[in-house]
Amino acid sequence: MITVILVIHLLIAISLVVIVLLQPSEGGGLGLGSAGGGGSGAGLSGFLSGRGTANVLTRTTAVLAACFMATSIFLTILADGDRAPRSILDDFEQIPAGEQDFQPTDEPVSPEVPVQ
Repeated sequence: MITVILVIHLLIAISLVVIVLLQPSEGGGLGLGSAGGGGSGAGLSGFLSGRGTANVLTRTTAVLAACFMATSIFLTILADGDRAPRSILDDFEQIPAGEQDFQPTDEPVSPEVPVQ
């Protein structure tokens, strides 16, 4: 399920990038919004009028952005759904007070190591 939603999410992201790059700006974007002088049919201006193209691209961008946000939230919910709250203290092994590894003794420690 997560894989399917992730693939859809990636396709929406790629589409969103392409649609945003196609939009005409003051600099012309990719040049597709202002190309095609007259009715030559080249670029997007031959397809729709300048105002109509901007309107369609703006609406498409808004729809894709909403879908992108929805899939992002859905993926977050799916990824976090099987986790249970836990404490970092649960990772440490509890040692009862009477069974510690180190037992202090009154015997002095010899500085020499016996050779076998």
